[in-house]
Amino acid sequence: MTLLMRAERWLAPLLVLVLSSAAKTPAPDQFTPVVASTLTSGCQPFPGTDGKRHVVYELVLTNTSPTPATLKKIEVVDAANPSRIFASYADHDLMLRLRSTGNSAVESPEIEFNNTRLFLIDLAFGSGVAPPSVLAHRIQLLGASAPSHNPAKPVPLSYTIAPFKLSLKKLPEIGPPLIGDRWVAINGCCGVAGVHRSTGFAVNGRISFAQRFAIDWMRLDDKGRMVHGDPADVHNYASYGADVLAVADGKVVSTLNDLDDQVPGKLPDPKTINIENVDGNHVVLDLGNGVFAFYAHMQKHSITVAPGDRVKRGQVLGQLGNTGNSSAPHLHFHLMDGPSVLGSSGIPYVIDSFAFAGQIPEEKFAAAPGVEGDWSDGLLHTPSSRDKQFPMDLTIADFAGKR
Repeated sequence: MTLLMRAERWLAPLLVLVLSSAAKTPAPDQFTPVVASTLTSGCQPFPGTDGKRHVVYELVLTNTSPTPATLKKIEVVDAANPSRIFASYADHDLMLRLRSTGNSAVESPEIEFNNTRLFLIDLAFGSGVAPPSVLAHRIQLLGASAPSHNPAKPVPLSYTIAPFKLSLKKLPEIGPPLIGDRWVAINGCCGVAGVHRSTGFAVNGRISFAQRFAIDWMRLDDKGRMVHGDPADVHNYASYGADVLAVADGKVVSTLNDLDDQVPGKLPDPKTINIENVDGNHVVLDLGNGVFAFYAHMQKHSITVAPGDRVKRGQVLGQLGNTGNSSAPHLHFHLMDGPSVLGSSGIPYVIDSFAFAGQIPEEKFAAAPGVEGDWSDGLLHTPSSRDKQFPMDLTIADFAGKR
């Protein structure tokens, strides 16, 4: 029995799924020194304000061989027809998406023995192109050609692994978390350089991207400014003090309500930030069906609900502030699959109705030292009505109603 068990352990890495378009003729076994899996078990395609359907997830890559493995290219393909390539990442683009398990960028595409990397993927399917039911990943690398206890000369390898079934579940459909015109979706989906998209946390025994679809909502005033006068004064921001609304009927799971506002323009001392206060004063709502809504950085003592309370869509939960790990007043909002604000998986959604009022130019925003200045060049003269869409990064949205 002992010898048999040892043999089974040695053979286990060889028994991988190598996808083949010939269903009746299984592909031969292949040694795959770098193994891959998706961080989440499923992902729902969602329609963005850019007219495309998006799929966002992460790969976990581990080198199982003493021979260092150097990634050359990662392609996302149709599992049923691998000749259909939906995305191809190489050279600089590959390095932009490759991360350590601690969220830092890495300096090399090489993965040492027993080391793990995260790889960020975001797909955009244009009009008329439907996402396949199952994705797969073709990996090209230099690595070991056979099992060995010792390093060997790396050779070129290519194989297709890690099938990923897209979810057919209906997307959560919610109302807006705020009310009024000219709300800007900052740090939104899906660029890999964004602070939300690129941040996973090791919480409760797993790495979770709770903020995968998070948005920091800030408002433009009637002159196109996010802030006027002294930017160190929270009261000079157009978004400060806005009512924060329940996006659906639900039950309050947790709140924090006693932190003071930070002085805008700088982040708080990292030594003062911990897992409890990083998101400032906040509210978590259970919306049912495994969906939870999270609101962060609210004003001190403004939260009007308590754990156990039932809330209705549109009900005021509190006021927008600048508490926790925040450098300017904004509402951080996202949906997730559990009540833990950092230890859950972020999920996409659509807002049932709003107006697309424009978009701040990405290059201009990236080049700006802060949020000061006039952003009115991103505004449309005539906003367009949008139904059941997700606001993409730097979208300017009008939310109906007055408050």
